[in-house]
Parts: sequence; C-alpha cells; structure tokens
Amino acid sequence: MRQAEYEAYLRKRGFGDGTVKYSVGAVRELEGALAGKALNTIGVGDLRAYIESLIPRGRNSERRLLAIARYFHIVGNKPAYIYLVSLIGPRGVLPALEKRVASIAGESARVMAFEGIKEPPLGSPPEAWPALTKRVVERLEELPPHVCRKALAGNLHRVPRSAFREQKELFAGSEGIDDFLVKLHQRSIAEIESFMKAGRLWYEQEITPEVLAFVRGNQEMLSGVRQGDRIYMTKIPYAPKDWLVEKDPVRRRYLACHCPLARESIIAGKDRVPGTWCYCSAGFEKLLFDNVFGEEVEAELLESVLAGDNRCRFAIMIPEKYRKGR
Repeated sequence: MRQAEYEAYLRKRGFGDGTVKYSVGAVRELEGALAGKALNTIGVGDLRAYIESLIPRGRNSERRLLAIARYFHIVGNKPAYIYLVSLIGPRGVLPALEKRVASIAGESARVMAFEGIKEPPLGSPPEAWPALTKRVVERLEELPPHVCRKALAGNLHRVPRSAFREQKELFAGSEGIDDFLVKLHQRSIAEIESFMKAGRLWYEQEITPEVLAFVRGNQEMLSGVRQGDRIYMTKIPYAPKDWLVEKDPVRRRYLACHCPLARESIIAGKDRVPGTWCYCSAGFEKLLFDNVFGEEVEAELLESVLAGDNRCRFAIMIPEKYRKGR
C-alpha cells in the first residue's frame, strides 16, 4: 500500500485525522483480504467479490467504499475506481424520486409507485438494480405521461446550485444563448483536454485524443445547440473510448448508458428498463439550464439507448422571457 501518498492526498483534500486513519485501515483490510495482490492492478472481479463479501458482515458502508475508491484514484486503477463509483452512485436516487412523486402527484401516487420497493444493499452488483428500476418505471407509467416525466426529470442526484456558479457567470457575460452555448462548449473542451493531458479520469470518462476530437466535433455534447425555442443536447457516452471503436450495436448502447440502475439490462436482455426512465437523465442534463435561466425548464427525451437508440438526446425548452433577445 502506498500509505504515505494516500495520507498526503487525504490531508490535501481536507480530511481530518479520524478519516485518514479509518481510510488507511479500510485499504489495509482490502489488501489483506486479497492475499498480496497489488491494488494498483487488481481487476474488477477480485474487487467485486470482496465488496460483496462485506454485505453479510454489515461492513459495506459508504464510508468504507469511498475510502477504497479514493485509494484506487490515486494509484491509477481506473477500472476499479469506476466500478466503485458505479456502486455508490445509485444510492439516494429512488428515495429522491419517491419524494418528488409525492410532491407532484400526491401520497396515493407515491404509495402506488413505491410500495414494496426496497433498494439492494450497498455494494450489490450492478445486476441487482434493473428489475427494481423496471418495476418502478412501469408503475410510474400508470400516471398521466406529463406527471411521470416531470417526476423523473427532477434533480434526483441532488446536485447543489453552487455547482453551476461558473456557468451562470458565463451566461451573464454572454451575448445571448447562442454565444453562451459556444463559449460553454469551448470551456468544456478545454476542461476535458486538461484531464486527458494529466492522465486523469473526467468523472468516470477516460479522455483520449479520439474522444476529445469526437466531443469537439459535436457542440450538442457538453453544451448544446439552439434551434428555435429549443436547445438540443446529446449525452457523452459513459465509456467514450470503448464506444468509439465498438461495432456490436447492443454493446455500443451499453457503453453509452450512464445509469447504474438500468444499464445492465441492455446486455442481459431481461428486466429491460423502459426508455421512459431516461427522463431522469434528461433531468440531470437540464439542471444546467434550470440554474442558468433561474427557473425549472421542461425537457423532452428524443432518443434513448434504453429504448434501442444509439445515443441519448434531449431537447430543453427555452423559457418565454429568453426566447427573444438573450
């Protein structure tokens, strides 16, 4: 274990002595369980088996998984880091959706959609989610379509408004929406290029020269293109490096999908999560514009890999007061 390097990283991040001690202990425990295998090179299979072994012992806390993920981040084990992030990411999405359904459609709708729904234990493999997600979506589809879509297209990942401060400032200094979208794309390209040069993951995405060129050539990606009263956005693939070279259409849709609650259903061919679920992704994408425009905007799902399309694409409705001039 590269303990000194890990401790220095944690302290630079502002973690105190208690967290540093716990995190080192969590990684040491993992190292011992893997019987001498190097943590910077272990595969997802070994990691998965270890994480699943924690569940029956009640040692599958988010604190532990985050400690291990941070270590994989500093030693450059990208597949292991991405796998752990995919386990942590789904937590809280369904509870947030349940609250949103209640606020939009009332208590009876909440009960109808979520009665008997229980999340898999933290650390459960990705295959544990699609059947549950499918059940929730099919229940939500019994609501009026506009209610179902509005519920799904909320801030289910609870991203804080402060995350969009720079974009709001950029919009305020732009000469209208089109100028803002061009500048936003340029800024996004510069950001992912810096990650590429540093050899770091951008969120869970590995940026290569080919990925950079791909995103640079499509302003809908990491920004948007305005046409009339709409802004069109295309989701960057979840695994863009592999997606660019993959030929199998099913595998390609799998590599495009970001959602850990649904993506395994694309490969499995069972418990297929309906494409309606991708209104959740539409909600995530429109958050930028909710904050830039200062009000919750509407989003329409145009294409979805869960529905069999080759990409996920959305249309954001520009609020009335911004449709002329700005």
